[in-house]
Amino acid sequence: MTRAVITGLGCVTPIGQGVEEFWAALTAGESGVRRITQFDPSDLECQIAAEVKDWDPTTWMEAKSARRAARFSQFAVAAARQAVEDAELAITDANRDDIAITMNTGGGGVDVIAGGEKTRLERGANRVGPFTVPAYAPNMASCQVAINLGVRGPTITSVAACAAGVFAFVEAKRLIDLGEADVVIAGGAEANIIPVSLAAMGNMRALSTRNDEPEKACRPFDKDRDGFVYGEGAAAFVIESVDHARGRGARIYAELAGGAVTSDAFHITAPDPSGESSGRAITKALERAGLAPEDVDVIVAHGTGTQLNDAAETVAIKRALGEHAYKVAVTGPKSMVGHQLGAAGAVSGLAAILTIDRGVVPPTLNLETPDPQCDLDFVPLESRKMDTRVALVNGFGFGGQNGVAAFKRFDNGTS
Repeated sequence: MTRAVITGLGCVTPIGQGVEEFWAALTAGESGVRRITQFDPSDLECQIAAEVKDWDPTTWMEAKSARRAARFSQFAVAAARQAVEDAELAITDANRDDIAITMNTGGGGVDVIAGGEKTRLERGANRVGPFTVPAYAPNMASCQVAINLGVRGPTITSVAACAAGVFAFVEAKRLIDLGEADVVIAGGAEANIIPVSLAAMGNMRALSTRNDEPEKACRPFDKDRDGFVYGEGAAAFVIESVDHARGRGARIYAELAGGAVTSDAFHITAPDPSGESSGRAITKALERAGLAPEDVDVIVAHGTGTQLNDAAETVAIKRALGEHAYKVAVTGPKSMVGHQLGAAGAVSGLAAILTIDRGVVPPTLNLETPDPQCDLDFVPLESRKMDTRVALVNGFGFGGQNGVAAFKRFDNGTS
């Protein structure tokens, strides 16, 4: 297999547009959850979400292009541009055909579908925008990145619910291993804060209803957790073969050592409480990375803040790591950025990479009352300085799709 390394980072999140702003807020334990402003949520049981504030897509793309792009695609373009700039990667006629893109999502432009139907009902069918269909298509995040950056290599989209962001890392590693690309722009993007989504999830009893305390609403692994909180955003990465990165003198943040995907084949929404398949994803990711359970220092958890998911994830970690699970720092960033669905694994990947690069583990906010079912070290309330060599990222989605990516500190040797 070919070693793959991370050389560029970018993000759009509820707590920061740009890596430095995001990281400062994440390690300080700042929540991005507030009352919803994109529409009037008064008739919903859950009236809170982690929204991207003060969003202006024309900072990152031409106004005409922005008008034809759904919000999730706008986020993807912004994050990808940041990552390419951070990597100091020049895209030219000499290399544009050899750069791949895998920008994943859970739902695509669902806001565009909802908006188009509202327009049809209120103003008539002839007023629905002609670019509605290409705007909402899930592959458009990857395609908009390709169009805006002028990249002509393989362009791939996996629609994998809440695991989609982690799948992007697995796909990027595979593309590099197969020699399909020397450089992959990978990540996840989502913008699903719309009334029908919140209504449906509220009726499922999956969402927190702490409307009076939005910053305390998302409580991964806490005994009193009452559901997840919607988030939105994107994260993107420049991932290169090690020889390509060395050849151009790129800064290397970390190595993408391996990854794996599995399926629960259990239920359309609930995780398998046994943790068998999700735990197997952790085990396979470690095996492919050439790592042992005892090598793991940090796990950036899926950690949604629902009763079922957090308990099942705890079981999965213990199945995969055995007694070493109790020595691992497990952090839950959704406590601050909300559940970004298809972008969640990518944003968690950003947290893992920066943890390795900067030696700080972000906290799990709002973990005030330990749950006996969730008995690992979840880094409660405050960030922790920690020398981190290996960090895993978990992403577990509806339908039982599981993804795990393994990152490690880059060793400049030849192995």
